[in-house]
Amino acid sequence: MEKGKNNGELKGRKRLPEWMRMKMPGGNLYMQVKEQVNKHGLHTICTSGNCPNIGECWAAGTATFMILGEICTRACKFCAVKTGKPLHVDEEEALRLTETIRIMGIHHAVITSVDRDDLPDKGAGFWARTIRTLKEELPDLTMETLIPDFDAKPELVQLVIDAAPEVISHNLETVERLTPQVRSRAMYRRSLEVIRQIAQSEVTSKSGIMLGLGETKKEVLTTMDDLMEAGCEVLTIGQYLQPTMEHMPVEAYIHPDQFKYYRSQALAKGFKAVESSPLVRSSYHAEKHASIIRTKKHG
Repeated sequence: MEKGKNNGELKGRKRLPEWMRMKMPGGNLYMQVKEQVNKHGLHTICTSGNCPNIGECWAAGTATFMILGEICTRACKFCAVKTGKPLHVDEEEALRLTETIRIMGIHHAVITSVDRDDLPDKGAGFWARTIRTLKEELPDLTMETLIPDFDAKPELVQLVIDAAPEVISHNLETVERLTPQVRSRAMYRRSLEVIRQIAQSEVTSKSGIMLGLGETKKEVLTTMDDLMEAGCEVLTIGQYLQPTMEHMPVEAYIHPDQFKYYRSQALAKGFKAVESSPLVRSSYHAEKHASIIRTKKHG
């Protein structure tokens, strides 16, 4: 029965087009990253989120670390991260993360987290402490933080802003019409307010969206306008991939030429850095983006 079920699942999915080929995990650096993550009891969105770029990124000695555990309080229809009742907050996690980054020789760290709606401050205080610990222990480190919406409570978002990471990202994920179907609790306009608050600070603001969920070209361009109006500086656009048969189905695989079109449109609208191709994810080439923004702000 299991065999039949698996075959049924495969038949229920759209066949991947040739441009969605991914680099297979492997190599010395890949194994070193895997070893350090496991040794220090850390989590990454690379594994928890089934990222298609894990082979490329880990083989380059980079990873996107995920703090506050691996169980999310939300159940978004696009996300492969486990959902349920999270475990207690591990106060030693920041120190283990610091040691791992030091051993790996990472110069620009990318950090995200699960949603922690079970906590009074939604995990914002832990975020701030983690950023400050990294800055104190590794003064030359720069970082990008991909944060939840914290229910768009300004005082909680401000805790992360005040900790002063170089880039703060909050993903819009999809167009406004599809948001209620795709995201379990977050709201389109509320996420724009989070991005607006980030943009009004000295920190670089960033967001990302997925394509292939049934959005129209006009809706994608309107979403870009909404992000620009909120002050977003960096935009990532990638193809949605269905993690399991319980998640949202892929409506279409968007051709690379369409991603190139969206990139040109986004740059024309005024975004300072844009990453747009089928395999792009939020943290893809993050160090390059940070470098571009620093050059444009101070150059």
